Amino acid sequence: MPSPVKFGTSGWRGVIAEDFTFANVRLALTAIAEHVKAESAEPTILVAYDTRFYSEEFSQLAVDILEHHGVRALLCETFTPTPAVAYEIMRRKLDGAVNFTASHNPAQYHGLKFSSADAGPALPEITKDIEARASQIASQGGVPPLPHSAAKANPSEKVNLRQNYLTRLEKLVRFETLKKANLKFAVDALHGCGSGYLDRTLGDHGVAVAAIRTGRDCLFDGTGPDVSEENLAPLKKVVVDSKATAGLATDGDADRFGIVDRDGTWIQPNLILALVYDYLAETRQWKMPAARSVATTQMIDAVAKSHGQGVHQTPVGFKYIGQLIREDKIALGGEESAGLTIRGHIPEKDGILACLLVAEMIAARGAPLGEQIRATYKKLGREFWPVRENLHLSDEQKANAVCRVGVDSSTLLGRKVVSVDRTDGAKFVFEDGSWMLLRLSGTEPLLRLYVEAESAAASAKLTSEATKWVLQS
Repeated sequence: MPSPVKFGTSGWRGVIAEDFTFANVRLALTAIAEHVKAESAEPTILVAYDTRFYSEEFSQLAVDILEHHGVRALLCETFTPTPAVAYEIMRRKLDGAVNFTASHNPAQYHGLKFSSADAGPALPEITKDIEARASQIASQGGVPPLPHSAAKANPSEKVNLRQNYLTRLEKLVRFETLKKANLKFAVDALHGCGSGYLDRTLGDHGVAVAAIRTGRDCLFDGTGPDVSEENLAPLKKVVVDSKATAGLATDGDADRFGIVDRDGTWIQPNLILALVYDYLAETRQWKMPAARSVATTQMIDAVAKSHGQGVHQTPVGFKYIGQLIREDKIALGGEESAGLTIRGHIPEKDGILACLLVAEMIAARGAPLGEQIRATYKKLGREFWPVRENLHLSDEQKANAVCRVGVDSSTLLGRKVVSVDRTDGAKFVFEDGSWMLLRLSGTEPLLRLYVEAESAAASAKLTSEATKWVLQS
């Protein structure tokens, strides 16, 4: 019987009460308990959760099941950001963490991320083992609810991760640079876990902050806790109205960042990754490569080249970048979907750290982001205009598109193809340095189209032509 528990790019996600049910959570947790017991005789697992509907109840169930199977469980006493969970695994040398979050997905979703002892998202061999165990348990009739006595035998061991994590950030961010610059930032927690972290640490270091959407709202204003341009309209308004230096946002579990310039312009995560890498190479003297996913801007490659460095290209999924961080092979790792981490930090996305580094960079360079982007384009001798489109296709259209990109061709869309990369999906690089990538989403039922060219007009033209090509039967 196929397992109802399926791990995608970043954990298992499902619609609450449809796929994400107590029965399926019992199944997932029993499989995880079996997996960690096979790895260690006396494992300790951290259980964390975000601000979504029923997070506390799912987390308590996880603790009860883990302890029922002889696994020591530490329960976060409140909503906790994913990066703080990753740091705590490293700090305490835990055997892993179960984190109830659907990250940036819409409000009707919940999810479960499993992190292994190395503090990064579990690699495919681990999630496949958990899925196989869940499938076997499901075929035997699933997991009945625990007897009431088992669930309530002992009060949970509670932990609060905030202070240790914020202390760690003080070693990574130059807060004195920020304080001296006397700037003001608008912070948007999007009703997620970043509340009380990003706004608080800026305030604690003497930086003026105007914070919005810091309270819990399980419906996330009816949209979702995604750091998209559309969702950050309230932040843009606050930035402009309060004359803030910039707007800084974190998504539902605070592993992704969103940035708004002082004039209210939303800045693409792709461009932020390239700017921060350039800034770290200059200020930290890290003469090291960067890593980016196959779908992320090649502006990072150009910045790396300007510093005499190369780039590691990975499939989509931060777990692959996490491995390079653990091996101390890169200064920065990033994904176009607004994930970033840096050398010496966690092998996981950190939206809080990303926002703080952007704030520090603005303070140190004394220039708004738009100006910094134009200066970097000038230094690199070309511009980069990345685009991402989500194509909602029928299964037949998706199958046709997969067939079309499966064919190697020397020309495509009237352009000469210089290389085809099948790291994840199909990426076609053209003679003029522009490129397009088609891949099926690992978190949503979509075909994603990524395009990059050296002007807004060229990117728009390539996007339009690529979309038409995909939709041809």
